[in-house]
Amino acid sequence: MSTSPNSSSYYYEHYYDPVTASTCTMEHIKYFASTFFPVLHSILFVTGLTGNALVVWVLIVFRKISAMTDVYLLNLAISDLLFVFSLPFLAQYSVKGQWTFGNAMCKIIGSAYFIGFYSSAFFITIMSIDRYLAIVRSVYALQVRTTAHGIVASLVLWAVAILASAPAFLFFQEADDNNRTMCIPHYPDSNNGWKIFSNFEVNTLGWLIPLGILIFCYYNILKNLQKCHTHNKYKAMKLVFIVVTVFFLFWTPINIVLFLDSLQNMHIIDDCRTSQRLALAIELAEAFSFVHCCLNPVIYAFVGEKFKKYLCEAFRKHARFLLICKDYRTFNEHSFDKRSSLHPAKRNNSANDCL
Repeated sequence: MSTSPNSSSYYYEHYYDPVTASTCTMEHIKYFASTFFPVLHSILFVTGLTGNALVVWVLIVFRKISAMTDVYLLNLAISDLLFVFSLPFLAQYSVKGQWTFGNAMCKIIGSAYFIGFYSSAFFITIMSIDRYLAIVRSVYALQVRTTAHGIVASLVLWAVAILASAPAFLFFQEADDNNRTMCIPHYPDSNNGWKIFSNFEVNTLGWLIPLGILIFCYYNILKNLQKCHTHNKYKAMKLVFIVVTVFFLFWTPINIVLFLDSLQNMHIIDDCRTSQRLALAIELAEAFSFVHCCLNPVIYAFVGEKFKKYLCEAFRKHARFLLICKDYRTFNEHSFDKRSSLHPAKRNNSANDCL
């Protein structure tokens, strides 16, 4: 029997219980990880790298970061890129069945994985707060929604994400398991205390708090949008619905199975059949959550009309890809406000600019 699953799942490796695995084979998890994850990681690496790199390129080279919203959008793209850069290492981990990059890279990749996870959730949350201030608390927003405040808030969020990921850096290390070198956490206690704490940290910081803030912000935004009398109102309401739905859809499964894993670590769940199903559920839920880093550029950047105009003008200037912009040629008939739609100096009442 296998004493540990041959899995590339950082969630699974983080919360793996050797007591259960020693009496309950996980061979089907080994087969699933070695066949499915390399393909998934490769696809997500290419799409996530392309989409988020485009956002960074347009914002830095062409947009020139002129508002708080731009600061948050740039940091969200960077956090997703940090998450994406861990995928090639995880793909090879799946193929080889063991860690081949050394102990230092084990700590670095483990930390980068969780820093990217936390920071992505944090910047989605702060962007929701930013929209809430701009639309619902517009008078107060004039004082606080500045580029300088955006930079300070971003630095604070990065610091919190790094601190939240500290257990991964401290505990992840190379370990020999059945003549295979694995990159797994080595905890100082024997009662699963750190693993349970890490589970609840992910549940609380990475899901419950952000989801609660998103629901509060977008509920009030929707109430405010009811007062708008523009043709863009329903498009804006649709975007609000997409933001909350996508976050809930992609992050809820992994948080539910991690909560169940905490029950297993506390030996509330300890039968073999349930443990096998939970191990497979963690793998599937983690794979599902990976997709979110590829969707963020679509939701927060490419859906916006103004960002699409920036992208088209950037291509015209730097790559001359004129064909992709022909659908937006009508923009040339109007003068374009170079300020962000959420720039504190001028608040446009249209629902599209509000978002």
